[in-house]
Amino acid sequence: MFGMTKPITFFIHHQGRGHANRAMAIIRELPAERAVTILTAKPSLFDGFERPITIAALPDMIGAPVPTPGLFAQATPEVMHCVPLGVAKTRATMRTIVDHLDDVDPALFVVDVSAEIALLARIASVPAISIRMHGDRLDPGHLGAYQASVGLLAPFGEALEQADTPDWVRANTCYAGGLCTTVDPVPTKEEARAKLGLDPTKEIIVVLTGGGGAGTPYAPLTMAARAVPDALWLVLGPVHREGHETDFGNLVELGWVPGVTDHIAAADVVIASAGDNTVHEIARVGRPYVCAPEWRYFGEQTRKAERLAELGAAVALPSWPGALAPWRGILDEAKALDPVSLADLYDADAAKVAADYLEGLAVSLWAPA
Repeated sequence: MFGMTKPITFFIHHQGRGHANRAMAIIRELPAERAVTILTAKPSLFDGFERPITIAALPDMIGAPVPTPGLFAQATPEVMHCVPLGVAKTRATMRTIVDHLDDVDPALFVVDVSAEIALLARIASVPAISIRMHGDRLDPGHLGAYQASVGLLAPFGEALEQADTPDWVRANTCYAGGLCTTVDPVPTKEEARAKLGLDPTKEIIVVLTGGGGAGTPYAPLTMAARAVPDALWLVLGPVHREGHETDFGNLVELGWVPGVTDHIAAADVVIASAGDNTVHEIARVGRPYVCAPEWRYFGEQTRKAERLAELGAAVALPSWPGALAPWRGILDEAKALDPVSLADLYDADAAKVAADYLEGLAVSLWAPA
């Protein structure tokens, strides 16, 4: 079949690791005979990936300076989000993308994520799939990108959809289910604590965040450690210090750890940001969840945290508590949640569902009459 001879191309944003990890999870499930090409400004995100792929490096245009005040003063069109004028790296990025699409002639171009690049794909006559994310995305840029795409892919289940999402967006979306890119075995709490050398009887609170932001603010955690002094507070990932914090013996920074699943499994409560993989990893393990959203463009994590709270899957933390009493109440509220509400958000088959959706479109769109 004609569609089987064409590759599927992915554009992968290089902020954090989530976009690349999601792409690799989906690509693993594509048929072995389906060629895959990747466009990204950080090819190292795919180091060690076991499946053969072709990577085209893009210039890193984030933060590239605008050359003159006159160009800098030009307003951004409402249908776009980040299109500074006169930036050579931006021009080189778009040229590299179009040249690559022209060279490989893909069956599909999966955009994770950029509204402008989805629009560029349509202008270049290439069928694009836009990856859906939470947030306030009813602006002309996002809606235009969705309209320009031949399909939309949500790496979460329909239950997590926002109430304000237009019906036509829902109808064009494949809800793959809760996609977790971590495949480490899930131990029991007892097994995890034994493996990590942790007290089997002590209350343990695990705090974690991903690599896409500034890190967990440390000062509020010092208040949490004071509020529940008999608990061990383990902090995974980066933290943000302001310089005035007092350390406490029951508050331990671990930094990046290789066994995030083990630490989540060892916890009585998990306090974490609202990144897609983070949410679904906690759901996969199944621990009471306090969702502390990080700032993201378009309110992505804030809106997701609100939806998690509406479903009874997590306690949403709109701001970090600065006193002792609120911390105690938050932990009690998390422990009272119905664990099924969170567990239902994870789907072990999500990557396969996403891959089957892409493969099906790659074949059907190019099927001869």
